[in-house]
Amino acid sequence: MSPRDAVGEISPELGLARPVRRRPKLSWSMRIGAGVLIFYVAVALISVVWTPYDPLTPGIGDGYDAPSWAFPLGTDRLGADMLSRLMAGARYNLGITLTAVAIAFCVGTTIGVIAGYYGGAIDTVALRAVEIFQAFPGLLFAMLVVQAVGAGIVNVILVMSFVGIPDYLRLARGEIHSRRSWQYAEAARMVGNPPWRVAFRHLLPNSIGPLLAFTSINAAFVALITASLGFLGLGLGPNTPEWGNMIARGQDGVMTGQWWVSFFPGLAILGLTGAFYLLGDAISDLTDPRRRR
Repeated sequence: MSPRDAVGEISPELGLARPVRRRPKLSWSMRIGAGVLIFYVAVALISVVWTPYDPLTPGIGDGYDAPSWAFPLGTDRLGADMLSRLMAGARYNLGITLTAVAIAFCVGTTIGVIAGYYGGAIDTVALRAVEIFQAFPGLLFAMLVVQAVGAGIVNVILVMSFVGIPDYLRLARGEIHSRRSWQYAEAARMVGNPPWRVAFRHLLPNSIGPLLAFTSINAAFVALITASLGFLGLGLGPNTPEWGNMIARGQDGVMTGQWWVSFFPGLAILGLTGAFYLLGDAISDLTDPRRRR
């Protein structure tokens, strides 16, 4: 190792050594997770303009046609093309997941920052409300609310975002509460910054790492709950090419040998949730210095 490699680059103006800032290496979790997620997004976008057959039209083939050149993933019991329905389902499942997570992240983080920074009655009320909502399991709460308000894409998105808000609130509140008395926050207040600017301009950016890592985990959870609601018949319409609905539609054929009707939608859900979990683990490694190698 040369002296230059040991101490960093030499400044030609001052003749002093300065450390070399190296970019963190992307882990295999990040590469695989991002690659799989990009593939899902590409399929969802392509399905808007093209699918091999109309995903909503039954009778394109015979019922329960096995995978073949004409139908690479086979057909379901009504003769609809499984590949076309699987592609169309990507935009439903992925769209609901990303939209619900974005709403939950924005609303929950905003309320959490306010509660964590100001404390007092706002903090107490927010935490008590979170404890009440989290007393119900996520799937059970989503089932009850969807059953009450009715099925549909908008209702499912609102319910899933509402389920995720308490987790973001608690996490953001804890991060802000632990940092509001740190030196950089005190310095920001001393120079005359208003409280909202200290909270959202100085504290939140330094607390965003755990929130981003949790976002991927929450996205995997939302994708699973959305598919579960579709499987139970509480999500979208019965003919909508949503993956959970497709699994339920093909469960009768599993015992009689038509495995492909439920297998491929289940594999799609597994790949999507696995990609989100890999991204969450990689983001935790990037944002937490204690986990960096």
